[in-house]
Amino acid sequence: MTIVPPASKPISAAPLGMAPPPDTHTPGARAWYVLAALCFVYVLNFLDRQLLSILAKPIQDDLGVTDGQLGLISGLYFALFYCFISIPVAWLADRANRVRVLSIACALWSAATVACGLSATYPQLVIARMTVGVGEAGGVPPSYAIITDYFPPGRRGAALGLFNLGPPLGQALGVAFGAAIAAAYSWRQAFLVLGMFGVAAALIVWLTIREPRRGGLDLPVPGVPPAAAQAKAGFIETVATFFRRPALLLMALACGATQFVTYAVMNFTVLFLMREKGMSLQQVAVYYALLIGIGISIGMYASGRLIDRYTRRSKQAYALVPALGLAGAVPFFVGFIWAPGWQLALLLLIGPTILNYFFLSPAVTLVQEEVRPNQRVLSGALLLLVMNLIGLGFGPTYLGAASDHFRADHPANSLQLAFYTLIPFYFLAIALFLVLARVLKGEANRTGGL
Repeated sequence: MTIVPPASKPISAAPLGMAPPPDTHTPGARAWYVLAALCFVYVLNFLDRQLLSILAKPIQDDLGVTDGQLGLISGLYFALFYCFISIPVAWLADRANRVRVLSIACALWSAATVACGLSATYPQLVIARMTVGVGEAGGVPPSYAIITDYFPPGRRGAALGLFNLGPPLGQALGVAFGAAIAAAYSWRQAFLVLGMFGVAAALIVWLTIREPRRGGLDLPVPGVPPAAAQAKAGFIETVATFFRRPALLLMALACGATQFVTYAVMNFTVLFLMREKGMSLQQVAVYYALLIGIGISIGMYASGRLIDRYTRRSKQAYALVPALGLAGAVPFFVGFIWAPGWQLALLLLIGPTILNYFFLSPAVTLVQEEVRPNQRVLSGALLLLVMNLIGLGFGPTYLGAASDHFRADHPANSLQLAFYTLIPFYFLAIALFLVLARVLKGEANRTGGL
């Protein structure tokens, strides 16, 4: 018979409102290798995902695709498969070998990336991109859980912060190599080459990473049997636990509002810089690649270190760190949109590139710390479901449609006007994080924590 502990007593570092316990385990060389390998896979995951937006202009020129169609294929069409397939895949990973699930997923999305490069029509490209979404659905949630079982409480924020360098590094390398290959050969060659790298990475993960014991580094919660960490969690129970906890649901919604902005910007910035700011593909491959790689990396890693430090004093830091980051990003974002040339635009984009990404490490760490070890993959997938369905699904879709709307009367700066309409979503995200901070404070007061 499966032993299931009460949902109110997660086997994690500490319940909400209490400071994490001191580090009781020093990660060894194997843990750091696993983190590096999984980060590399995440780089490929995000590289393949963003390659379409990076090469948007040559794809438009070749296939005759509109801004609205680009928004759909990089946003809603991709997100529907990526978000919803991730739930059954995560449920399987919570009950099976997470390393094997990750390896198979990596091989699938990489093969689909190759298929994108072979697409001759827009419908073929749509099908290939949807398949990329199916594969990538099995990439990130298992990795979150594997890392959490290789690193102890008190080290997980920094570890997950390092893992979350995957998106900026993936986008930077995608810009650098994808744009360079496309400029030298064609956009199709970029998809083919980078997809084949992913197939090789899937094999490396399968052969070299060992599945860790679930909850092996967690401190036990009094009254909860240790066997519960290894028990197979029920699907309905895990989903109900996630959505009935205000802090977890609010975190997912706040991240969704944030990603509405970040994914919209990410999927159209290269096109905006080239079409309306006068930047060339070769310049994108150098300057924009450096900005993305360095800027987002700083944001991801700095926020992970900040929450490891400040959540020991108050769990409100999980919400206040992202809120302050977004508030600081707004004036720079307005300047980036306004800037008359690409040089000034890139300079002003440094602020949002760093500060927009103060949300992900706090969100992932909060969810992984606050659910049972045998619920971590599915809970991570539920976090991604909410935030990606809102952000990835509707952000690029909205911005592409807005640009098409403005183009009739403002053909020279339709994307600029569309970018301005994203500003209210910054304030929505900030408001949600502030509400989350109040919820975390209330839970702390009820439990006697910080």
